[in-house]
Amino acid sequence: MLDRNAIVENFVANSPWHNWVCAPIAGDASARRYLRLTSGSDTVILMDAPLENDEETQPFVELANFLNARGYAAPEVLAHNPEQGIIILSDLGKIDFAQWLLAKPADEQMLYQSATDILLGLENIDAPQHLKQMTPTVGAEMVAIIGTHYSHKGTNDLCAQVRLALETFAPDPNTLALRDFHAENLIWRSEKIGDDRVGLLDFQDAFLAPPGYDLASLLRDARRDVSPQVADAAIDYFAERTKAKGPFRTSLACLGVQRNLRILGVFARLVTDLAKPRYLAFMPRVWGHIVQDLQDPALVDLRQAVMDTVPEPTPAILAGLAA
Repeated sequence: MLDRNAIVENFVANSPWHNWVCAPIAGDASARRYLRLTSGSDTVILMDAPLENDEETQPFVELANFLNARGYAAPEVLAHNPEQGIIILSDLGKIDFAQWLLAKPADEQMLYQSATDILLGLENIDAPQHLKQMTPTVGAEMVAIIGTHYSHKGTNDLCAQVRLALETFAPDPNTLALRDFHAENLIWRSEKIGDDRVGLLDFQDAFLAPPGYDLASLLRDARRDVSPQVADAAIDYFAERTKAKGPFRTSLACLGVQRNLRILGVFARLVTDLAKPRYLAFMPRVWGHIVQDLQDPALVDLRQAVMDTVPEPTPAILAGLAA
């Protein structure tokens, strides 16, 4: 086992930030960790992405440079050692959407419209074509984890219905999707203007997806409840401007179900395989999003497949996962 602390300390000791104060900051569901280095009022972020845990830094660097070159507020890459899995990044700020809204809930409409503007802008740029594409087949395959780690049932019919729904309502993976586009990955920079107010994090897994994929991520947030009025306003705002074809609300519901079925399986894996029980608390909300989106009459067959395959995360089921 490599001593990551020693590797990081050695990297910092031989960098321009060698005498800065180092403190950990909240991470995400991956094996990556983040440190904030501080000197007076100056700060930078260190991302530690261990290669031995199948983490890669090059995709993040490429996407950060791509987004910055197009005027988006992604972190600037200040130093990068891909062999050691370490990046030094500019610090976009300490207050994410979720933290800001805890203090100022009346700003929810403003923040979510600002985030929706980011997504509409991303629809209109030429995304890197080497990125993976979430075709209907790929989207269906991504859902299989719910069978292996949560429901422990065969998922052939469920995956077939997910694929059919995507083929019908969200068939075109033609838009850059950052994938984890939600309140805790969006920094609110109130002193900035325009798109620069929204700092973007955690986009290394970006791929090409149907329009609205990231909107589903934003509005069907596993970690916080978005008020129905704000969500409806964002959907209407996006639907009037998107390049998506067909009934957009059904397309969005379809993408939301696909995404949240996968998340339910991923959270179950984090609990059972990686001993991260905190993800149990999010699973009932994720299930609620699935049920909500399956109310769309056009998704009746998908709804039946989900109900036949995926149990509600009741207290008893959650206790079983944690056992």
